[in-house]
Amino acid sequence: MLDRRWIAGCAVVAMTAAAVHGCQRDGQESSGGWKVTTYYTAVESLHQDDPRQVTGCPKLECDNGHDDLGSYPADFVQAVQDEGAGRITTGPHAGRYLNWSSGSGYWLDTAARDTHGRPLRPFVTAAADGFPDGTPIRLAGCGRQEDGTTVPATICRRLSLARWKILDAFTPGLGGKRHVDLYLGEETGPDFTSAPIYTTLVDADVRTGAGK
Repeated sequence: MLDRRWIAGCAVVAMTAAAVHGCQRDGQESSGGWKVTTYYTAVESLHQDDPRQVTGCPKLECDNGHDDLGSYPADFVQAVQDEGAGRITTGPHAGRYLNWSSGSGYWLDTAARDTHGRPLRPFVTAAADGFPDGTPIRLAGCGRQEDGTTVPATICRRLSLARWKILDAFTPGLGGKRHVDLYLGEETGPDFTSAPIYTTLVDADVRTGAGK
């Protein structure tokens, strides 16, 4: 993260800032103890498992359908269920998206979407519980990685520079207080879940609200 200093406010925030609890300035609230996770859109061509047939809805306006949506690598299908969406690169549906939600199952679409049906926006869309739709949110201190190690400076900086907004929601049971999930866009290579940017941060500082 950039070495940001909130000179006139309640805290000084740097790459290894300590948690700040209940601090407010210019319409923003900064608090520590957050869990920060990331999510992405899978890309079929980056997956090589044996094919798995998928059934669901051939269009957005449908729930829990039973149409044949095609066969795709099993690890791609699993990634779609884990992350919510995947771009199809082969077959008659190439260029479309295979999406999934706990309430609607699988469906074909023209975009990866948030819980309100809007296209996901890389390094803008974030998911969190208990905030009004559109609430600005910023990562002000990266805390540490889930295994206790230091967050790589390049990763912290990239996540911190983004201007996130709470536009999405967690699958029921996966969210909770002081947990935010940040959307990265499409995966960029095989085994993307091992990439440094696909991370879990703990004891992070997060600012919510518009500020000035």
